[in-house]
Amino acid sequence: MNKIKYCFILFVFTATCTINAQNPDLESEAVDIVKSFDARLGDATRQLVDPALPPLDSASKRLNYNITPRTTDVEYLPPKIRPLAMKGDELQKNYDGYAKLGGGFPASLFGKGYYNVTKDKTFNLGLKADHHSANNSQSVENQRFSWTKAGADGTYYFDEGFAVNGNLAYTSDVVHFYGYNDINEEEEEEYSFDRERVKQRFSVFDIGANIFNGERTEADFNYYAGVKMYFMQDNYAARENGFNLLISGTKWFANSHPLAIELETDFSSFRDTAKQNLNNFFLRPSYTYHGERFKAKLGANIASHDDEFSFFPDVEVSAGIVEGIITAYIGAEGSLQKNNFRALSDYNPYIVSRLMVRNTNYFHYYGGVKGNFQGVNYDLQAGYKTTENLALYQLSEANDTIPRFDVLYDSANIFILKASLEAPIFRGFVITGSVAQRFYTLETQERAWHLPAFTLNAGARYTTMEDKLTVKGNFYLENGVPFLNDDEEAENLNALFDISLGVDYFFSEQIGGFIQVNNLANNQRERWRHYPTFGINALIGIIARF
Repeated sequence: MNKIKYCFILFVFTATCTINAQNPDLESEAVDIVKSFDARLGDATRQLVDPALPPLDSASKRLNYNITPRTTDVEYLPPKIRPLAMKGDELQKNYDGYAKLGGGFPASLFGKGYYNVTKDKTFNLGLKADHHSANNSQSVENQRFSWTKAGADGTYYFDEGFAVNGNLAYTSDVVHFYGYNDINEEEEEEYSFDRERVKQRFSVFDIGANIFNGERTEADFNYYAGVKMYFMQDNYAARENGFNLLISGTKWFANSHPLAIELETDFSSFRDTAKQNLNNFFLRPSYTYHGERFKAKLGANIASHDDEFSFFPDVEVSAGIVEGIITAYIGAEGSLQKNNFRALSDYNPYIVSRLMVRNTNYFHYYGGVKGNFQGVNYDLQAGYKTTENLALYQLSEANDTIPRFDVLYDSANIFILKASLEAPIFRGFVITGSVAQRFYTLETQERAWHLPAFTLNAGARYTTMEDKLTVKGNFYLENGVPFLNDDEEAENLNALFDISLGVDYFFSEQIGGFIQVNNLANNQRERWRHYPTFGINALIGIIARF
């Protein structure tokens, strides 16, 4: 406080001196200091104030906010979906090798087997062989056959994602023209021939190679390029060579809709006394769209032969009427089907070695329903087929003592009704069946010579005792095919009625046995004129897997 007092006195004194110095005209007066100024403040009274909150506003108010909606992209990891634990069937043990060997009556020998040479995931090589022969010469002279096939197939998978496959096979099909025995019965003759005189052997060597994508590509594009060749001859100096090149690519959209294109060249050259070529080219583009309850395929098959182009449809539309139970479909297709020496002799081994080879040009329009009802898979279809150069079969010479068949061609319209089913009745027991009825309308020929109109196949299979025992049965029914008799009149051969039964039983994990009895009705039907089939026949043998 004293310091304040002294500062105040000094300030007043300085200010008075300054005023006098600035204005000399002012009169100067003497100031007597009576008493030093002593400024003091009185005692302050402390006021206590207690703060208080303002009263609450309990009135309810409604507030409206206008918010502009916005979509926010949120990135998150997909959830891991784990299936519920369910008890499944035990996986069957895989074996590298399988063999089935046996014999029977009439004098028969049967064998088939395969062996997987390698177990490497990047390379697999398999060997396969089949043989079946029978000799009924004690009852019908030279009624015998022998069929043998052996081959190998291997595939190597490269780390780059593509794979290369190669295969080769040899087939020997030996038949005998024993039809003269039927002529002997009809005409009361006594023709007899040495085995080599009526023997026919078809020898075929197949070789092929292809390359394809062994894994799914990033662009969802599948590719394939392959070549196949065969060399065929019989022991009557007929030869045929074939070459087929196929290149295809498929682009998948949304994992469901394939856009595909195929390019194929199919050459064959047949030589007997003259040379005949069947060289076909195909271009097949298509696109298939899979909807939730329907599927639509739009495509075409553009074919060329001898510089003549043919355009065939390749379309099909299907839609679910009752989901999973009834699906309706309708479609159209067509192509060139080869009737070369190999195809004709596979269908009828008793043909002559001097024949005319041609393409069958056909259009097929069809529709039907399919689905699954209470575990039964079924397919019902009706179709209409127009053909040019449909292959028919007639005896080459009516008075020939060794009957063989020639091929003749005709245009035909065929109306087809067919159905198939597969019904698992209960665990281990499955029934399958198919039936077809064809109605032929031909342009020049009276009947469809040696072509069946009605066929029925039915089968049942039952596996029990922890897969040790398998019982199977089959039933075949086919109408008698039409033929032209010696008086140039149409007749029908006898029908096929065939019941077969078989049993496989494994005594241990690797060794088992089998019994197969065919044609229990002893139906000696003539599928081809003068060539009755074997009657009742049976096989018995062993099975090994290793």
